[in-house]
Amino acid sequence: MVVVEADERVHVRGLHVRFGRVEAVAGVDLSTYAGQATALLGRNGAGKSTTMRVLAGVVPPSAGEVVVAGHDVRTATLAVKRAVGYCPDIGGLVPRATPWEHLQLSARLRRLGPSWESRGRDLLERFELGDVAHRITAGFSHGMGRRLSVVLAVLHEPEVLLLDEPFDGVDPIGVEATMDAIADARARGAAVLVSTHLRELAVQACGSVSVLRGGARVASMTAEEMRGEEGARAYRGLLD
Repeated sequence: MVVVEADERVHVRGLHVRFGRVEAVAGVDLSTYAGQATALLGRNGAGKSTTMRVLAGVVPPSAGEVVVAGHDVRTATLAVKRAVGYCPDIGGLVPRATPWEHLQLSARLRRLGPSWESRGRDLLERFELGDVAHRITAGFSHGMGRRLSVVLAVLHEPEVLLLDEPFDGVDPIGVEATMDAIADARARGAAVLVSTHLRELAVQACGSVSVLRGGARVASMTAEEMRGEEGARAYRGLLD
């Protein structure tokens, strides 16, 4: 039986993920608590996105303990998906659907009450997507798609918010809106994980940082320790 602390929303011990002979994640340990935001930092191929997909219930673990919002991802995958708000690193949008139709679908699948509409409109305005709410996403820029993915992740106010590369290609207004969404989630007691390769934004958004390299966690530090030039040097040293 897996033992999880009362306010521990993400519990990962000895996570391994294999795709055939390739080991994408090679023994990650991770904990994130209610009201806490943790950044996963590392180069491309470090295992960040695969770890996030496991936490979202999209990819099964090959080995290890993974409990999200009190649910084992192996035996309660649907409960995990209900508890999580997930912004994937790529994809996730329907090209011929509008942002409003994406929100409608999410609300129906999650059986949200009628109040979702006012929240949805507010989120679209905050992320500067109000003017394109009824335009199909096929013509959206990469940054617009990223912003909509964050909106969809936070719409139902999840217990655990997983944002994979939410700042990639996003303009300053979108970055600010995403930062506000992270702060809002923490304020209501959600746990937040942000996967990114952008160190400066990671330490601005989160209180703690886990650095991944080669599919394994090589360090856990406070955001303060990763700030500024000293933090940049420490980060480079961990990646070499």
